[in-house]
Amino acid sequence: MYINKLKLKNFRNYEELNLQFNSHKILFIGKNAQGKTNLLEAVYYLSTLDSLKNNSDSELIKWNENYSNISCEIQKFDVNIDLDVIINPPNRKKLKVNGILKNKSSDFISNISTVCFTVNDLLLLRGNPDNRRKWIDNAILQVYPAYSERLTKYNKIKSQKNNYLKNLKGNLNADTSLLDVWNEQLAISASNLTFIRISFLNELEKIVPNKHKLIAANENLSFVYNSSVLNDVFINDKPQFKIEDILQKYKQLLEEKKQEEIIRAQSVIGAHRDDISFFINGIEATKFASQGQQRTIVLSLKLAELELINQKINTNPILLLDDVLAELDDLRQNLLLNAINNNTQTIITSVDTLHFKEEYLKDVEIFEIKNNNVFKFN
Repeated sequence: MYINKLKLKNFRNYEELNLQFNSHKILFIGKNAQGKTNLLEAVYYLSTLDSLKNNSDSELIKWNENYSNISCEIQKFDVNIDLDVIINPPNRKKLKVNGILKNKSSDFISNISTVCFTVNDLLLLRGNPDNRRKWIDNAILQVYPAYSERLTKYNKIKSQKNNYLKNLKGNLNADTSLLDVWNEQLAISASNLTFIRISFLNELEKIVPNKHKLIAANENLSFVYNSSVLNDVFINDKPQFKIEDILQKYKQLLEEKKQEEIIRAQSVIGAHRDDISFFINGIEATKFASQGQQRTIVLSLKLAELELINQKINTNPILLLDDVLAELDDLRQNLLLNAINNNTQTIITSVDTLHFKEEYLKDVEIFEIKNNNVFKFN
């Protein structure tokens, strides 16, 4: 799949922008704080309906404007598809595919898939659990778009349960029959998320080690899903968890933690508490890996995502690289660029062209960003 056109209206720092792409390799260059990342974020948003920076939708709208519009034309399986998003909080965002309004987000994001690699991803190992959950959730979305509805449903149940717990004000003698209802719904929803995450990691685990060995031949990469109900799930041990088993675990622990949740006035059990740990030769990388090892792990994950998405949807996702080459050494730069096949459209941001070999730049379409404007460079 490829993006042929990208149009922005009141998005971030862009009042109005119309771009047409004629190459599989696109490079945006410009000084910092010019809006390079914003262009990648617009494409990323079309595939996830989520911000790259954990911002709310309202923060995507240009200052002093009431709405934002992102639209693009993509080519997928030799068919052109028009995608259009109107962000107008507090109203519900409008999603259109070929001019037809879509009520389900999965019906929209199923049309475009991306793998995004940013400088923040290089901190994936030493960031907080939210970063790792967002990574796995958005990776799953690229393969299973309906997962977005499951995430939305879970977050809504969790929010309603937390509001109810706050209203209890720590009163252990209050009638908690409604809490039992919320716990039942949370257990069903959370078990779905946990099962899907573990299943996806199982799929990814079949690809990641080989990608990792391309850069670090003597290192074995493995990962563990840290579940609030299953303890640590060692992915490379091929766990055979059934969703029914996970559901029963949730129900059991939610009952056991009922009083604690009332006292603390928050949900202490759920998929929002889960995390992922990475190991190099059995040693926890989140604590002991060098910066080079961290970069290798993240690069391996991104290359594995590319391959897995291609396997599942039978087309290459669009690769978004946000100023990451400057953070990678020559070995990792070359591995990343060489691993991108000619059928993968790649959109890269960089301060300049110095990090790219002349051979790579031969068929690259370059745009320069300056003072909120985008100019064709070549």
